[in-house]
Amino acid sequence: MSIKLSDYDYILPPDYIAQYPEEKRDNCRLLVVNRKTKEISHKYFKDILDYLNKGDTLVLNDTKVQAARLFGKRITGGRREILLLERRDKRRFTCLIRPGRYKIGEKIYFSDNGLEAILTARNEIEFNTEDLEKIYRVGKIPLPPYIKRQLEEQDKIRYQTVYAREEGSIASPTAGLHFTKDLLDKIKSKGVNIVYLTVHIGYSTFKTIKCENIAEHKMGEEYFNIPLKTWETIVKSHQHGGRVISVGTSSTRALETVALNPNMLSGKTELFIYPGFSFKVTDCLITNFHLARTTPLMLVAAFMGKDLIKEAYRQAIEAGYRFLSFGDCMLIL
Repeated sequence: MSIKLSDYDYILPPDYIAQYPEEKRDNCRLLVVNRKTKEISHKYFKDILDYLNKGDTLVLNDTKVQAARLFGKRITGGRREILLLERRDKRRFTCLIRPGRYKIGEKIYFSDNGLEAILTARNEIEFNTEDLEKIYRVGKIPLPPYIKRQLEEQDKIRYQTVYAREEGSIASPTAGLHFTKDLLDKIKSKGVNIVYLTVHIGYSTFKTIKCENIAEHKMGEEYFNIPLKTWETIVKSHQHGGRVISVGTSSTRALETVALNPNMLSGKTELFIYPGFSFKVTDCLITNFHLARTTPLMLVAAFMGKDLIKEAYRQAIEAGYRFLSFGDCMLIL
């Protein structure tokens, strides 16, 4: 069956893209969408307490964004920007390179501490050290390209969740940016289970879908790990009538991957969730607003349905919601 990309497209005015986070994380706006009643409500993120019940399970992604954006120089003095994507072995990484024209064998010099690297293949780099700390010490947090400002010191904190601990992502699990430690304590005191998994968000999440038939798009891999205790809590929650509230589209992909492969609690997932997918674990979804023609938007469309996501995004734009990584949020019930 052909599922047309153009049916899920929308126009986002550039000034709706949030360039800075809210001063207080849980002060962002929250669009609450009820899939059964089709009701859409306008709240604030701290109001999420009103929608969580005793016995529910909140699933958080504890990945941490690495300082994977490195700036170096060629032997001629020209500038090179490297975004490290995945470690291939002790010294080699797959990467994105700017400017895009380069020669295999080209050497790059990164700092006064002797860090050097050679471009060994297309989109591949090999360092002169195995010391990860030395490599990432010269790097910066890679904010998304639609954030059109200089990186600031506060971004090192605000582009991480308050529970981030497992380094490995090149992007933040942005749906979780709105939680504060105080809000999480209040959620827990209400009798809601809070569990963690790890999904290292990679470049595939941001790749634009280019084929009109969505089903033809090839999703890249992302590493995930769901601790046995987390999965057992999720199963028990369902057994006792509780809901599983997934925070973020990457968390949702991991949960649904395990639902399809019960013996696979850790590994790499290529699962592409798009309209027509049958969710087996996720009962509710917390997610930010996404760009058109991206895989996260397709997952949300699969969860909400075509008509409801169009209406939700229409209302969000009309009401002046802030979009993307530093923007506002949705709770889909």
